Amino acid sequence: MTPPSTRDNDAHSQFGRKDQVYEKRDQVELDDLQSPSLHLYCPEVDTLAVDPRKLKRKIDFRFLPLLTLLYLMNFLDRGSIGNARLYNMQKDLHMTDKQYLLALTVFFFPYALFEVPSNLVLRYLRPSRWLPFIVFAWGIVMTFHGFAHNYGDLISLRCLLGLAEAGLYPGIIFYLSCWYKRSELGSRVALFFTAATMAGAFSGFLAVAIHNMDGLGGRPGWAWIFILEGLATILIACVSPWVLQDFPETAKFLTEVERVYIIRELREDQRLGTDGEKFKLKYLWQCLTDWKTFLTMGIHMGFTAASFSISLFMPTIIRELGFSPTTANLLSVPVYALACLLTCVVGFLGDRFGHRGYINLGFLGMAFVAYVILIVSRNVALSYFAVYLAACSLYPAIPNNAAWTSSNLEGSYKRAAALAMAISFGNMNAAVTSNVYRAHDRPWYRLGHGVVLAYVAVAWLSSLIYTVLLRRENKARDRGERDEVIEGVENKNANPINGRYSSVADARREKGDRWSGFRYTV
Repeated sequence: MTPPSTRDNDAHSQFGRKDQVYEKRDQVELDDLQSPSLHLYCPEVDTLAVDPRKLKRKIDFRFLPLLTLLYLMNFLDRGSIGNARLYNMQKDLHMTDKQYLLALTVFFFPYALFEVPSNLVLRYLRPSRWLPFIVFAWGIVMTFHGFAHNYGDLISLRCLLGLAEAGLYPGIIFYLSCWYKRSELGSRVALFFTAATMAGAFSGFLAVAIHNMDGLGGRPGWAWIFILEGLATILIACVSPWVLQDFPETAKFLTEVERVYIIRELREDQRLGTDGEKFKLKYLWQCLTDWKTFLTMGIHMGFTAASFSISLFMPTIIRELGFSPTTANLLSVPVYALACLLTCVVGFLGDRFGHRGYINLGFLGMAFVAYVILIVSRNVALSYFAVYLAACSLYPAIPNNAAWTSSNLEGSYKRAAALAMAISFGNMNAAVTSNVYRAHDRPWYRLGHGVVLAYVAVAWLSSLIYTVLLRRENKARDRGERDEVIEGVENKNANPINGRYSSVADARREKGDRWSGFRYTV
């Protein structure tokens, strides 16, 4: 571990800024220690005895299994309506095809609108309370799906489900970004995101098994899919507060030395503390005026719209290729299983080698080819292969993209808001792709595949622009064009236009990722 007294010098030599020498080290240390959450960063605490790998495993085993399980239930509960449809839900509720599509659509509006407020509440309150609360809420709503009697009941329940589920995915991404370095985040996001692909595989088996309860208690088989999955969600939510911790500064399962080590490590990776940052409206303004926010919105728009169409319509698409409902559910299982494996592989490769932008571009290119095949193919085997290719292109790239977005945002409130905005905008566009697979377009669904293809193209183009601009900005910072004026520090590149600050620590806190020493992950 590098001693605190030399960390600024090491950091700036790493950034290639040899012409800038910071002389007021004592002031930097004093500013660090004045923050309530940063008192643990004091130099007298010796962390040399900490085994980094053992500590990371300790954190992984504490959080990742539960977060993965929560996201598994999230994706399972959200997409189970597609499985229930195959077992006469639409007929029993006297719904037309258009009404069914509208029931899918209304989920996304509260889901998208509540993501930003939820992430800010998560940051302000305790994650160990807020995340279990929203899981408990959607478990109740999910259970009541099984008691719907008509179209109106289903519409109301889908709205409530969207409201309750909204905060989980952006909340988990932000939560993990407060615990792991940027080079570690992708594999962790990939591990919990595998729950999405596992949910797709598991839901097929589960739906087939639960349907055998048809008639039990006077409820049809499709109703039991909702009831049992909802009750399981409620049970998991009740256990969650006892497992989850909040942020490293207050985590009780860490020793004092381990806590200091994690905080130091995050700071050296340009991650500021969470407890010491107070909410200010300017952090939201920084988010709204940052060009990165809007490009990430474009990327998430393409990814989310496409991935939701897969989760909601894969059983239907496979069934229209000529298979029975049960066979269609079972044939979706190997597609998700392979996508799950690739998600883990890509997550670890992204952390090891970086280049997340190029990973995005490569997998989005594969997805583009998949949907071109689905549009032009009239062969069952070729179309089923294209379904494999689409799922195995989109699912592995989504956690890579989430880690990429989070790595390039600093300041916990700004990161929470920007992540939620990007994911929220993506979910709004998922409302579009939930309406494009129309019944009268079957069995090939050319319109639906064409719309998703357009979304994939938008995500690819946004990723390309984002990559180019990040590289350009890093080069500008290497040349000193973004250097701030630091009181008492001689720097020939310092420009008052970039701001004037009393210390390096002050500049970091106030500017976040706009600080001249911050380097973006490309």
